[in-house]
Amino acid sequence: MQYVYSAMVLYSAGKEITEDAITAILNAAGVEVDAAKVKALVASLEGVDIKEAIANASVAAAPAAAAAAPAAAADAPAAAAAEEEEEKVSEDEAAAGLSALFG
Repeated sequence: MQYVYSAMVLYSAGKEITEDAITAILNAAGVEVDAAKVKALVASLEGVDIKEAIANASVAAAPAAAAAAPAAAADAPAAAAAEEEEEKVSEDEAAAGLSALFG
């Protein structure tokens, strides 16, 4: 993630995303730099419209987060009912086991 963050810092600052620039940021942060990772990151970002990628990522994430909240709230009563049923079954099984012991 540090490598991607360094690219985002460069993008936010309006600087060109180069191997030297990413390496400089990582060195300044005290990160041990892997030159192969830097090279791979720069190569993978060639031709990518970062502004568009960020916009698409935030648009895609918003509905997913909004849909997850009501789903979790809807599942809460079902989970509580299942837990009660599990407790009841366990109590019934325990009673059956005790009656077998004491005849």
